Amino acid sequence: MNRATVQDQLQELSLSLTRPSPDHRPLLADSPNRWLRALPYALALILVATLLPIDIVVLTGSYGLDGYPATVLSIAQTAPLLLAVRRSLPAWWIITAATAATAAVTLDSTPGAGPWPWPAATLIGYLFLLAALALRERGRTLLAVWLVTLFGTVGAAAAFPQRAGDAPALAVVLGGAMLLLGWSLRGRGEARRRLAEQEQISEEERALRTLLEERARIARELHDVVAHHMSVITVQADSAPYRIGGLPPEAVDEFAGIAAAARSSLAEMRRLLGVLRSEQGGPDKSPQPGVADLGRLVGTVAGAGVRAELSVGPEVDALLPLPAATDLSVYRIVQEALANVVRHAPGTQTRVSLAAEDGTLRVTVVNAAPRPGGARVEGTESTGHGLVGMRERVRLLDGRLDTGPLPEGGFRVAAVLPVTTPGETAP
Repeated sequence: MNRATVQDQLQELSLSLTRPSPDHRPLLADSPNRWLRALPYALALILVATLLPIDIVVLTGSYGLDGYPATVLSIAQTAPLLLAVRRSLPAWWIITAATAATAAVTLDSTPGAGPWPWPAATLIGYLFLLAALALRERGRTLLAVWLVTLFGTVGAAAAFPQRAGDAPALAVVLGGAMLLLGWSLRGRGEARRRLAEQEQISEEERALRTLLEERARIARELHDVVAHHMSVITVQADSAPYRIGGLPPEAVDEFAGIAAAARSSLAEMRRLLGVLRSEQGGPDKSPQPGVADLGRLVGTVAGAGVRAELSVGPEVDALLPLPAATDLSVYRIVQEALANVVRHAPGTQTRVSLAAEDGTLRVTVVNAAPRPGGARVEGTESTGHGLVGMRERVRLLDGRLDTGPLPEGGFRVAAVLPVTTPGETAP
């Protein structure tokens, strides 16, 4: 290490002592506990109230100072402890200057009068000040503070060895230990805070990813529904002149325009949603499930230990066949609700019911409370991401979704879906 580098580092250390932390909040201000937030003020007040009279008595009785200078020096060495709760570095400057002045005026006192240059009360307050510094300032500033303490104390002891005793070594060692302990606690707190922030960010990212995946899934399924109906429109418009005799030329041209517009819209939709298909390895040729497949779905969860019952009210038959989007959404909502039961409450009694009223379809999935000591299939806490897809599907259909635990235990999922076009032909 060359001389220029050493000079730069020493200059940086000296600048650290003149640049206090911009954070002027009280120590422990981020604590959720009100008593912990008040703890630094309480400790500082107790120390000032205790050390101030002790310091005055020691300086006047043991060190032989007059009452007035002893009182002034004692106030200068203890009162800044209250300032240290918010601005620890300026408080350190004041107490350090007062300690140096006290050492200078007590130099001529009797060697056995008391520890020098650190009276006991002064050292106790100084250690509290170093703890406040360690919880607030940067590591470079703490190093500079300890070096000043080291060189000042050792220099005074070397210049006046007949006056100094064990106090210099004790002050340096305890001061370094206090700075190191406080710096370690601060680093641990910072690490825990950053970890909590990262976990929150990760949880939000997972929720957003789940939401986007569910929306993409809905878009793919809607593509199947819309593509089917657009294909039907195209075929009907193209075949209308052959199926219906005696059409005027204007009607034939109109049907041809409808067929062309339908084909163009279908091609444009396939281009826009092609990327969604490519991510899943190509189009799915299987038909989309619906209300007619709920019986088979309820039967499959029996193999996972869930005793599920399906109840379909007779008024639901009046709404059949449901619109394709509604039919598919009912199936997916029940599917996700049963999957949650299998994951988080296996072995419980579950009831799936469909009812219709005033042109709306109500889908309800209710499961009983989990058995005591029953193990979850996944063994993890619920994140609520399974409900994201339900909300998206219900929002798509302008419906309502109500989910939550029951007073007697268990969980309920209730969706109300409007059926606006009951006569639509299902795909």
